[in-house]
Amino acid sequence: MEFSTVFYSLIAGTATITGTLLIFYYEDYAKKNSVYFISFAAGVMLATSFFHLIPEAIEISANVPAWVLCGFLIFYIIQNFLITLHPCADEHCEVHQLGIMSFIGLSVHSFLDGVAIAVGFEVSSKIGLFTATAVILHEFPEGLVTTGILIHTGEVRKKIWIYSMIVALATPFGAIASLLFLKNLPSDILGMLLAITSGSFIYLAAADLIPEIHKSNRKINSVILLFGIFLILILGKIFH
Repeated sequence: MEFSTVFYSLIAGTATITGTLLIFYYEDYAKKNSVYFISFAAGVMLATSFFHLIPEAIEISANVPAWVLCGFLIFYIIQNFLITLHPCADEHCEVHQLGIMSFIGLSVHSFLDGVAIAVGFEVSSKIGLFTATAVILHEFPEGLVTTGILIHTGEVRKKIWIYSMIVALATPFGAIASLLFLKNLPSDILGMLLAITSGSFIYLAAADLIPEIHKSNRKINSVILLFGIFLILILGKIFH
């Protein structure tokens, strides 16, 4: 399980860097077509939460709905706190704050993604694989977002690379750190953590990814989102 946790968390970090590279070398194409990947990632995250994480959590723990809500609220509070921190009085300050706050928020988010992968594999290989897939798929658009925001704020490429590497490495760091604390945890605690993970996935899909999908106003996005859902449903039946 340790190898799988580290391996998939490194892939997730690599996905973030891939998003950065795509923005650097194919900025117009990446910005134009990233919404399709975001649509697919949203479907995968929702399906993973409702078809796998929540049912598994219910089997091994109690008060799962409350913990799902808790996971949803934790991510909302983190994001809301980081966005409203240090209000600015002028436009230049606001742009600079956007870059710094986004970088901090995405780093925290990536760290928690690593924790989610570790929790998934601690429960079972199947749950770990589906959790890792959901994380990897949304880490790629996260790399696009991180780089796009930093370019918008006027940061030089060298600094953008440093920021992007920190965001990318936060995922394996979170996974490795979690391995030290997840050993021999009672099943009800693992179920609680799994429920919190599902709540965070639902929040990220509903509050971050789907609003981006709506901005593009492309009907094909709904089809791609549904394809992501059905793919996870089918894979779940195959690997049941």
